[in-house]
Amino acid sequence: MYIKRILLAIVIGGLLIGGVFAYMVYSAFFTPNTKFNNEEAFVYVTSNASFADVKVQLEPLLENLDTFESAADRKGYSANIKGGKYRIKKGMNNNEIINSLRSGNIPVKVAFNNQETLQDLAGRISVQIEADSISLLKTFQDDTFLASNGFNDETALVIYIPNSYEFFWNTTAEAFRARMLKEYNRFWNDERKEKASRLGMNPKEVVTLASIVHKESAKVDERPRVAGVYLNRLKKGMLLQADPTVIYALKRKANDFDMVIKRVLYEDLELDSPYNTYKYVGLPPGPIAMPDISAIDAVLNREKHDYYYFVANVEKFGYHMFAKSLAQHNRNKAQYIRWINSKKINR
Repeated sequence: MYIKRILLAIVIGGLLIGGVFAYMVYSAFFTPNTKFNNEEAFVYVTSNASFADVKVQLEPLLENLDTFESAADRKGYSANIKGGKYRIKKGMNNNEIINSLRSGNIPVKVAFNNQETLQDLAGRISVQIEADSISLLKTFQDDTFLASNGFNDETALVIYIPNSYEFFWNTTAEAFRARMLKEYNRFWNDERKEKASRLGMNPKEVVTLASIVHKESAKVDERPRVAGVYLNRLKKGMLLQADPTVIYALKRKANDFDMVIKRVLYEDLELDSPYNTYKYVGLPPGPIAMPDISAIDAVLNREKHDYYYFVANVEKFGYHMFAKSLAQHNRNKAQYIRWINSKKINR
């Protein structure tokens, strides 16, 4: 009888211990464990993160970090960290949090436009994905990659078609570049290539001209007309005489692309640079900025006309006055010069 009582006590004790253990395991896995007030929070896990790094990010978000760590150990997550952007919803338990961190990598929208240099582009992208600006710039400027794909230092910016794209946050610099080359090849479909060919141009030349058109006019509806002027001049062998190319040449010479130049002076037109279209016939060696898709398509679908000149319209700001003859252009230009002098814009 005494032995039976001992055995019964052992059994009951074991059941109690087992019950407590089961409760602790259940609590560790299935009890809600968030403490933020918003509906959701996001965790950014770097590609080389350790479990300790993950815990640092999670600590402000969780009620009990110890139970999370216990559950993560049991599910094997603590030894198998994956980089990415992850969503944690309010009221999630540890099991759900770990499942999200394990397989819920969320794509992010990466957008860019109007970057003047590869350095600017690298900086813009680095705030949107894990790759830093230094690794991005080094990848963008890689001579082997550029040469193997028909580009060089002057035309490298052509690869990057401004738009909004979906990436995983932990995308590497090399993977970003590879995707952009793929998007470039997709953008230059047969229809666009055929239009470029009819102009006697290749895609790199179209983008180079589009960058000038983009800088000349912010008005999307006017860009086909501006493009038509430059294409007329190219066809006739005339100098493009585009002020934005001179501004770019001045910035390039000074190695200061933050320089603000509101007015091109006559002395600037003498700058010896292949980007100075007042001195050198034809297109510059590459784009002077990243043109919008609207500017690229403006070149491909240029307006057919007999204009060879244009100057800013001081009565309709943002637009231009176009002329077929130099005499007419000089009259339009005189009006613009009077206006700019009245504003005392010297540089």
